Amino acid sequence: MQENQKKCMELANRIYDLDAKVYKCVGSALGRTFTGNRESTVQNLCMMMLTKPDGHLLRSELALIGNMARTIPDKEEKRRMLTEYDRILKEIENLPDSFGKVDIVDLARAELNPTARRKLSKNDHLVICISRTQGSAGNDIGFELADELHINYYDVEIFNRVLNRLEAEKGSVTDAETDHITDFDKYRKRSFRLKTWFREFNRYHGLPRQDAIFFNMSDLICNLARTEDCVIMGRCADSILSNNHIPHISLFISAPFSLRVQRIIASKNMEFRQAVRFLKHMDRQHKKYYDFYTDGHWGRPESYDLCINSANYGIRETIDLIERMIDQKRK
Repeated sequence: MQENQKKCMELANRIYDLDAKVYKCVGSALGRTFTGNRESTVQNLCMMMLTKPDGHLLRSELALIGNMARTIPDKEEKRRMLTEYDRILKEIENLPDSFGKVDIVDLARAELNPTARRKLSKNDHLVICISRTQGSAGNDIGFELADELHINYYDVEIFNRVLNRLEAEKGSVTDAETDHITDFDKYRKRSFRLKTWFREFNRYHGLPRQDAIFFNMSDLICNLARTEDCVIMGRCADSILSNNHIPHISLFISAPFSLRVQRIIASKNMEFRQAVRFLKHMDRQHKKYYDFYTDGHWGRPESYDLCINSANYGIRETIDLIERMIDQKRK
């Protein structure tokens, strides 16, 4: 245990140093990922590595550094920063409780699945939109896929950071899973206060707060898809890009409910009943959100280019399948 903590502390310091080096190469246009002092930041990073439920937060912080490193104009500096970034990722993956360690695969069916293949136009940006059920390893797959293709990765935490960096009004862009997707209910009755109503009416230009958040996010997603290659997790990105006639690939990743329960129990340290309630709640909320803001139906095959049962392949083989499908694996 102590050896593991020592390794995590070492990695946390290297991540903090890498962030500083990338910032020095890029300049002030994007800003640093970590703005706190070294001691507190390193402690927080170390805890993220030691605590399984916070693995997604660590992944988002690392992706921010990787995204910025890919913008370094000097090719030699860019290569050097990304080499260190890759080394850190590999060492984190080798930790006992790293993100992506709890796999999801049905070995009996893993050898029975054919592969898919599809080419994009060379003039199009490679934009991969991934929707997923909770517990299907969708986020792990999206993150590792982006890293292997050397393209940027965006999830809810990163979107919040990007929007804040664009100096959008803080109250109108908050989009954390805890208050936007998990608690989404367009028609929920709320207590009416004239002062609150008037303040929000002015702040969101007469729109309901949830709609204002969605439209801000939609603008950002379209801007990203028009200017760079990237993987976008959730956010109704597939429907948003379709409505704006922006080329992309849309994927839906899921797995049998029983296997998702097992993975949530292992990755989030939940009891069986707690995990079942959590997954059912998240599925309901994602469906309500997607169905309300799009013309599609969350989780239905006709709403996506490809639906994948990650339990038939596992994380690694699912990534390989997607790479073969787009035929753009980059060395």
